[in-house]
Amino acid sequence: MIAEPWVSVEEVATHLGVAKDSVYRWIEGRRLPAHKIGRLWKFKLSEVDEWVRIGGADANDNGGQDGGAR
Repeated sequence: MIAEPWVSVEEVATHLGVAKDSVYRWIEGRRLPAHKIGRLWKFKLSEVDEWVRIGGADANDNGGQDGGAR
Protein backbone atom coordinates (compact mmCIF):
# COMPACT_ATOMS: atom_id res chain seq x y z
CA MET A 1 0.00 0.00 0.00
CA ILE A 2 1.36 3.41 -0.99
CA ALA A 3 1.13 6.08 1.70
CA GLU A 4 -0.53 9.36 0.75
CA PRO A 5 2.08 12.15 0.69
CA TRP A 6 1.92 15.24 2.88
CA VAL A 7 1.45 18.44 0.88
CA SER A 8 2.11 22.13 1.56
CA VAL A 9 -0.16 25.17 1.83
CA GLU A 10 0.84 26.10 -1.72
CA GLU A 11 -0.16 22.69 -3.04
CA VAL A 12 -3.53 22.80 -1.25
CA ALA A 13 -4.19 26.29 -2.63
CA THR A 14 -3.39 25.08 -6.15
CA HIS A 15 -5.48 21.91 -5.69
CA LEU A 16 -8.51 23.97 -4.60
CA GLY A 17 -7.89 26.90 -6.95
CA VAL A 18 -7.72 29.48 -4.16
CA ALA A 19 -5.15 31.87 -2.69
CA LYS A 20 -2.76 30.73 0.05
CA ASP A 21 -4.33 33.38 2.32
CA SER A 22 -7.66 31.54 2.04
CA VAL A 23 -6.03 28.31 3.17
CA TYR A 24 -4.53 30.02 6.23
CA ARG A 25 -7.91 31.62 7.09
CA TRP A 26 -9.62 28.22 6.77
CA ILE A 27 -7.06 26.64 9.10
CA GLU A 28 -7.81 29.29 11.73
CA GLY A 29 -11.54 29.74 11.39
CA ARG A 30 -13.11 26.79 9.61
CA ARG A 31 -11.09 23.91 10.96
CA LEU A 32 -9.50 22.90 7.67
CA PRO A 33 -7.74 19.62 8.53
CA ALA A 34 -4.10 20.61 8.85
CA HIS A 35 -1.15 19.30 10.80
CA LYS A 36 1.64 21.55 12.01
CA ILE A 37 5.04 19.96 11.54
CA GLY A 38 7.64 22.28 13.00
CA ARG A 39 6.77 25.71 11.59
CA LEU A 40 5.03 24.33 8.50
CA TRP A 41 1.43 23.34 7.88
CA LYS A 42 1.00 20.02 6.09
CA PHE A 43 -2.09 18.34 4.68
CA LYS A 44 -3.43 15.11 3.27
CA LEU A 45 -5.43 15.96 0.15
CA SER A 46 -7.95 13.22 0.96
CA GLU A 47 -8.74 15.02 4.26
CA VAL A 48 -8.98 18.39 2.52
CA ASP A 49 -11.31 16.95 -0.15
CA GLU A 50 -13.55 15.42 2.52
CA TRP A 51 -13.65 18.76 4.39
CA VAL A 52 -14.79 20.47 1.17
CA ARG A 53 -17.42 17.75 0.53
CA ILE A 54 -18.98 18.19 3.98
CA GLY A 55 -19.27 21.96 3.46
CA GLY A 56 -16.18 23.27 5.22
CA ALA A 57 -15.48 25.75 2.45
CA ASP A 58 -19.12 26.81 2.05
CA ALA A 59 -19.14 30.53 1.18
CA ASN A 60 -22.40 30.97 3.12
CA ASP A 61 -20.74 30.00 6.41
CA ASN A 62 -18.11 32.56 7.38
CA GLY A 63 -16.93 30.55 10.38
CA GLY A 64 -17.10 33.69 12.45
CA GLN A 65 -13.76 34.86 11.12
CA ASP A 66 -14.33 37.31 8.28
CA GLY A 67 -17.21 39.40 9.55
CA GLY A 68 -19.36 38.26 6.66
CA ALA A 69 -17.24 40.06 4.08
CA ARG A 70 -17.21 38.45 0.66
